[in-house]
Amino acid sequence: MTTTARVLIAADKFKGSLTAVQVAERITAGIHRVRPGTSVESLPVADGGDGTVAAAVAGGFERHQEEVTGPLGATVSAAWAMREGTAVVEMAEASGLQLMPPGVFAPLTATTRGTGELLLAAIDAGATTIVLGVGGSATTDGGAGMLEALGARFLDEDGDQIPHGGGPLRELVSADLSGLDKRLKDVEIVLASDVDNPLTGPKGAAAVYGPQKGAGEQDLEVLEAGLSHYVQVLGAAVGPRAAEAADSPGAGAAGGIGYAALVGLDAAFRPGIDVLLEVLGFAAALDRADLVITGEGSLDAQTLHGKAPAGVAAAAREAGKPVLAVCGRLALDAKALKGTGFEAVYALTDLEPDPDRCMSQAGPLLEQAAERLANERL
Repeated sequence: MTTTARVLIAADKFKGSLTAVQVAERITAGIHRVRPGTSVESLPVADGGDGTVAAAVAGGFERHQEEVTGPLGATVSAAWAMREGTAVVEMAEASGLQLMPPGVFAPLTATTRGTGELLLAAIDAGATTIVLGVGGSATTDGGAGMLEALGARFLDEDGDQIPHGGGPLRELVSADLSGLDKRLKDVEIVLASDVDNPLTGPKGAAAVYGPQKGAGEQDLEVLEAGLSHYVQVLGAAVGPRAAEAADSPGAGAAGGIGYAALVGLDAAFRPGIDVLLEVLGFAAALDRADLVITGEGSLDAQTLHGKAPAGVAAAAREAGKPVLAVCGRLALDAKALKGTGFEAVYALTDLEPDPDRCMSQAGPLLEQAAERLANERL
């Protein structure tokens, strides 16, 4: 390629080090240091998890801020984004692990109520389509808190609302979804997730993701029992589709909030990166580019299963555009890498093998990696 090459940077965040916007800025700086004539366009991306709203705002959406219920019940400030009737709501903004104090977990009591409050804010603002990005949750409540905020009732044997969290789901006696906000019927809701797990079972929300939310072995049993009982009670309220939705792809996403979106909000499940690329106008940006650069903090086995770099690479390959990757660390062997379509991968650990220093110095190291990329590929 020549210095007149048009480069599109469509990378995700380097978690714990750089936002997607900062990643694009550092890569751009490195490229321009070596090839100042290169045209660079930035389109930060996300896969539905934390960073999704930031990517939407960087892509031209208007940022909104709301005071909502956080995962521990206290008020938190959460962002969402909107453009021309399409809202992007990121559940991690209201119900994410990122909101928990360091070292604090609440596997049995964390709630998704704040996510429901964000959905209400989007509806109040006139959204006709809502992209609900899920991931990075502190919760395993099956989305009950979200539905409660939208008007559903989950009652115990005394007819009282059950407490927040996945643990109290075992106390559930009846569910009433008739009070859900009537405006939901006129809103298309897209469940955007990078995981396709079912709600329960060995690949379900509790078993797979509960441990990272602080759930011990006994907690996992409580959560699994609660989610299974939740499905049974909802079956009495809405019929066979309650059980069908529990087995559907994406039901187990973000502690089961995917299930609540499917069964309660009639959401359509789609891979998060596909939705975000569409919403952000990636196809038009790709048309303008000669070369695509993507990446994330760790390129590993999870990358291959719906993460942002894999989605970007697939779209680039389909358009016949070469794609390169940058990352903090590379944990894919040569065979796996070949299947991704990346022509080359530039890892920060090649420049700084110490993981802690690699994380703390990610910005300068990424600029160095981009310089090397520009020398070799532009």
